[in-house]
Amino acid sequence: MNSAIKILLYPISIIYGLITFLRNRLYDWTFLKENHFDIHTIGVGNLSVGGAGKTPLVEYLIRLLLQEDSRIATLSRGYKRKTKGFILATDTSTVQEIGDEPLLYKLKYPILVAVDDNRVSGIKNLMALEKKSPRYILLDDVFQHRAIKCGLNIVVSDFNNLYFNDMMLPSGTLREYKSEIIRADVIVISKIPDKITAIELRNLLKDIDPKAYQQVFFSYLKYGELYSISNLNEKIHTLNDLYRYRIICFSGIASADLLINYLKEYSAEVKHLTFSDHYEYSIKDLEDIERYYHSFKGGNKIMVTTEKDLMRLKNIVLWPIAERMNIYILPVEVNFKDKENEFNEMIFKYARTNRFHHQKYS
Repeated sequence: MNSAIKILLYPISIIYGLITFLRNRLYDWTFLKENHFDIHTIGVGNLSVGGAGKTPLVEYLIRLLLQEDSRIATLSRGYKRKTKGFILATDTSTVQEIGDEPLLYKLKYPILVAVDDNRVSGIKNLMALEKKSPRYILLDDVFQHRAIKCGLNIVVSDFNNLYFNDMMLPSGTLREYKSEIIRADVIVISKIPDKITAIELRNLLKDIDPKAYQQVFFSYLKYGELYSISNLNEKIHTLNDLYRYRIICFSGIASADLLINYLKEYSAEVKHLTFSDHYEYSIKDLEDIERYYHSFKGGNKIMVTTEKDLMRLKNIVLWPIAERMNIYILPVEVNFKDKENEFNEMIFKYARTNRFHHQKYS
């Protein structure tokens, strides 16, 4: 967005900011109710709109907590789903029923996955499950959902769009004032560059200026080996083989810059077809992508997309088409630049704490 447009939108940003500020104060002053639950709840959110890297962090937390207990649930609103109310995912759930990120959690991990626009109601429904009530609930994109007081609040901020350099919507991408970061227990700066120096990290920490009760961690995205959607055992080794291939990448995610830069680093040629975040693909879209793919003459070419995009291809209409296409998936995980053990121990400490004791004395 250029400066002139930002200036024109600034009055709207002031109004929007005042509304969110007043709403937060109403919760702080207890005019609006925050709900506390006698269960371990970890919220993962951000101050801004767009992709900060919450999904890989939720996956990291799932894998971590599975070392403690299998009674884990995720709860989100299920963005762009076609259904309403509380839904507990099953092995046959679709993107249309629960959304792409919840479906990703359900297909990858042996946990409960639920969606509900009303997170308070969602937690109550999960706690009411007979014999399957979870011990831990991970709440995705919940920082602005003040009706819930999470036991542990994690805020993620993209290194390339740091919250303290941003502006309120619509001039910027902030959903509430940057000062509201004080509600976070943990701040994770995501997508840190590989070559960042220790001095730069120290300066970044000074800019964040965390409170005494806040912990700050720096993370980066680590990509795995490409695998074929039609044969999961068929993989392409990045260092040894990817240079042989030309890539047509298509993606409907909030920010694909890191993905494309990574592929360009190792591949002979990369073309990118961009779709909007959480884009719902159609038969025509896949046919257009396939046609574009075939327009490049010669062999040694593949199509690449993300695991979240893969979820949106998994339906009875699109899957027969997708499966015949030469599509490979590039998985991604969160790693910590330093203090990974410290992050893990912090999560374990909260998970092992008696919930009542934590609520009473924390």
